[in-house]
Amino acid sequence: MFQKVVASAQLISLPEIYTKLKELIQEPDYTMAEVALLVGRDPAMATRFLQAVNNPLNRRIRPIETISHAVSMVGIKQVHDIVLSASVAEAFDGIETDVMNIKKFWQRSIYTAVMNKCLASEHQLATLDRLFVIGLLHDIGHLFMYIAIPGAAREAILSARKEDRPLYLVERELLGFDYAQVGGYVMRQWDLPKPFQAITYFHTQPGKATHYATESSLLHLSAMLVLSELEEGVFGQGAYAVDPTAWSTTGLTVEKCLNYKEIASGEYGGIGDSLFF
Repeated sequence: MFQKVVASAQLISLPEIYTKLKELIQEPDYTMAEVALLVGRDPAMATRFLQAVNNPLNRRIRPIETISHAVSMVGIKQVHDIVLSASVAEAFDGIETDVMNIKKFWQRSIYTAVMNKCLASEHQLATLDRLFVIGLLHDIGHLFMYIAIPGAAREAILSARKEDRPLYLVERELLGFDYAQVGGYVMRQWDLPKPFQAITYFHTQPGKATHYATESSLLHLSAMLVLSELEEGVFGQGAYAVDPTAWSTTGLTVEKCLNYKEIASGEYGGIGDSLFF
């Protein structure tokens, strides 16, 4: 069944602009002017790029109105991550299944991204913007599962609710894999940066992460916090139970996480549809 899911992933490719950007920034003598020109050539990408740069979380005094200004402000790593996020959104644009609503899916993903960035601030990590994007894309494995095996995916959801257990554990028992493993595998097929692959793959089993262990644990906590709120459950219990490794690795507590959730909830509420989904 895993092969059926990943086979469906091969039918969905990232837009050409992302491939061209990767090729450009791998050249030793590329310039930011060339990057801005590439992004600006695609009207849809340019619009999404400016939306992302100007979203309320960045707290800019004045809006950035040109691609060249935006590129010079955020730097190449964030340019890559914004184009990647927008490219994934475009790749799934218009896709609907009986199992999920794509708008609600991205709303939950954005909330998880905000939560992940908030929790990561506890560790004063220098990669907060990248962790935001990883949080944004952490659940894409479910998109492929909903497309390729909707019946089995729905059965796992219903079983998890009935048994009051984390969905990823039920998926492993029923299917032999979970959504995080699918997401990490697809990211490797897309040749995304190693942190994206590893953190996504291991965030449902952070105890097995040999690299990016803290980041994997933070994403695990973020995902559980968001699900518990949106599904009106109790964080840390039942279907929203936390892997013990996440506590020991991050040093966070239930109380601290709930405090950060209040901060993230306020920030998420201010975003609205100001990203690009």
